[in-house]
Amino acid sequence: QLQLVESGGGLVQPGGSLRLSCAASGFTLDYYAIGWFRQAPGKEREGVSCISSNGDSTNYADSVKGRRTISRDNAKNTVYLQMNSLKPEDTAVYYCAATLKYCSRYATDFGSWGQGTQVTVSS
Repeated sequence: QLQLVESGGGLVQPGGSLRLSCAASGFTLDYYAIGWFRQAPGKEREGVSCISSNGDSTNYADSVKGRRTISRDNAKNTVYLQMNSLKPEDTAVYYCAATLKYCSRYATDFGSWGQGTQVTVSS
């Protein structure tokens, strides 16, 4: 059974940093592109970043470009999202998701999802 587990969320002050992790169990991430999405209360789920299966290609939403770095360690079966210069509008539940297709910003292109981790940016 494919399972993704996010961790690393929490409460942070504006301008702070967090590193989210997405660990896979039951399957190897080697062949999957991994996306990070977020959903704030009352808003639709939006794509934040995505990394190709071999890590050679990454992309970011305009709203986070320059403040996020996505990376992967296939040996550890884990994908990371480094989040810097956090703003209150970054507050959301963050999800990772896997797809055998190419990277996409559309949630419907991803078939396996984690349960999410809460990120709250507040002073």
